Amino acid sequence: MKTRTWKLLIPTGIIAIALVALAAVFWQGKPGQSSAGDPLPSPTSITEVPQVEVPKEQYDVIVVGTDPEGVMAAVSASRNGLKTLLVESRNREILGGLFTVGWLNSLDMNWISGSKDYYNKGLFKEWFDQIEGDSFDITTAANAFHSMVEAEENLEVRMGLEKIDPIVEEAADGTIAVNGAKLSMGDGTSVDVSASAVIDATQDADFAAAAGAPFTFGREDIGDNETLMAVTPVYKLTGVTPEVWKDITDTLRNGDDDPLTDANEHSAWGFKEMWQYVSTNPDRIRTRGPNLGRLNDESMLVNAVQIFDVDPFDQASVEEAYEIARKEIPLMLDYMKKIYPALEPVELGDIATELYVRETRHLIGEYRLSVVDLLEQTPHYDDIAYGSYPVDIQSTSPTNTGAVLMDPVKYGVPFRALVPQDVDGLLVVGRSASFDTLPHGSARVVPLGMATGQAAGAAVKIAMDENVTLRELGASETLIKKLQAKLTEQGMDLNPPATEPYAFMSHPQYVGMKAAASMAIAQGGYSNDFALDEPSNPQRMFQNMAGVTKVHKEAIPHLASAATEGMSEEDKKTIPLTLEQAAYTIALALYGDAEPAGSLERLTAEGVLTQASLQTIEDQAKLTNGDVYMLIKDAVQKAAGVTY
Repeated sequence: MKTRTWKLLIPTGIIAIALVALAAVFWQGKPGQSSAGDPLPSPTSITEVPQVEVPKEQYDVIVVGTDPEGVMAAVSASRNGLKTLLVESRNREILGGLFTVGWLNSLDMNWISGSKDYYNKGLFKEWFDQIEGDSFDITTAANAFHSMVEAEENLEVRMGLEKIDPIVEEAADGTIAVNGAKLSMGDGTSVDVSASAVIDATQDADFAAAAGAPFTFGREDIGDNETLMAVTPVYKLTGVTPEVWKDITDTLRNGDDDPLTDANEHSAWGFKEMWQYVSTNPDRIRTRGPNLGRLNDESMLVNAVQIFDVDPFDQASVEEAYEIARKEIPLMLDYMKKIYPALEPVELGDIATELYVRETRHLIGEYRLSVVDLLEQTPHYDDIAYGSYPVDIQSTSPTNTGAVLMDPVKYGVPFRALVPQDVDGLLVVGRSASFDTLPHGSARVVPLGMATGQAAGAAVKIAMDENVTLRELGASETLIKKLQAKLTEQGMDLNPPATEPYAFMSHPQYVGMKAAASMAIAQGGYSNDFALDEPSNPQRMFQNMAGVTKVHKEAIPHLASAATEGMSEEDKKTIPLTLEQAAYTIALALYGDAEPAGSLERLTAEGVLTQASLQTIEDQAKLTNGDVYMLIKDAVQKAAGVTY
């Protein structure tokens, strides 16, 4: 094999950005780490990855994308005996993508409740055992990826491609089959490479979209076609000597009573006063409380900036985001130094060359992971990985701070969520797999994506051996058992501990809560307390119906603003919500014109509200959140024909 190596142009050293709120609380290092003020080990260099100059014309499987999910998919396929090609068209020179180029080096772990253990294991564990912990050195991380790839005789790598296009064949029934990829080499030449299957491990499922796989975009499935979660440019600060780091950690530990503020030898998180920073461009950029991570060269990275209204597919929009960041970050740093004098010695360094993008496409697969799957811990016959990270919906605009819908103890990811509808010969792994936008808030985390990558590589082997399509594999419980057995043999743990149902499932109004959570109008937070028995009020009822209208705008088209006309702002939020007022609000949303008197009778007569739901209401003069969710569930089922 003719190979060449590429010069690596990326800073080295330990980068340990603190985990976001909940994950930070459960940070666990590895034995023998230094104390907070001690020097870190000297930086090491990133090893080079041998690459083929011109790929062969045929492989068993092509993996597109060198993010962690893609590396795991390629290693898995190779270890299962498949001739594998790993390719990349983004401007990258090392493996690891978001971790090693985007500088996001904190792992959002899928912890097993009540323990320090985590779900899935497998190839993720093999990689994880080579790094420092759930905050890690990007040099160590990149070298771990490189060593895993370089050890595989069946695996070849080609980065630096100009473009990667699907080679497809369309059948008479409209079904599309992916037969390989056209690789544009960057020198005006191209190579057509055939393969039995392609695994799309790009962050945004670019290859699958080009092949014709169906998707929703952003929050489209809950009626929001305009917004995405904020993007983050991670930036670097220099001059972080051991003494400076000790001052930072002492400040956080001794001067902040926030339980989600703390520090260790690699990471510092909290800084709640930074939420008060006033941006010079408030419609586009702000900062939250920073997560800081030390590097070995007496510098650190900062994960804090949120930039809104960025189109990740538009290079001009991305460049504009960087320009906004370059103007605002120095001002943010000045403010941070005033609030936290321990940071006075540090200086501003570089910004990561890739943005941290949390959300774009959501595949429409043979199975679509839903909020109900998480609420009910739904078992699937084809589960190939497990998640437990909080359903963390990051900010979508400067006017909200995001939300945690719930904190799941366990949920399964079915293999069918990797299989696109209408397209054969293709699997999609990582955050753009077939997840509704709300469960995506949990399922998007990279360790879970790495597990789906391992499953995809093994699945291609079984499909080839059994002479079936990947879709047929997903539909066969017999073949799925073979896949699960193979993954278990190769180190994955697909027999997780048993868990108890959530307390809210025994509530008589759970069915209403389930509908409300699916429409993003009910949230349980980290405690999974959906406050079903707490009293509602007219303002909250209006807001709930506004959320319903956003999701089901054709069936429930009207904004029920008139429902609270004549009330003072105080009364809207404090007076009890009556059944009559709730019915009036629903009638306005449905019909656009209604009166308080008679709305309940009208909705009951037309079958919008059912006696079964009305009978769960204990006090018609003081409705609870659970009461409201039952009424909303009825209205959506009748008007939109949707049962959650």
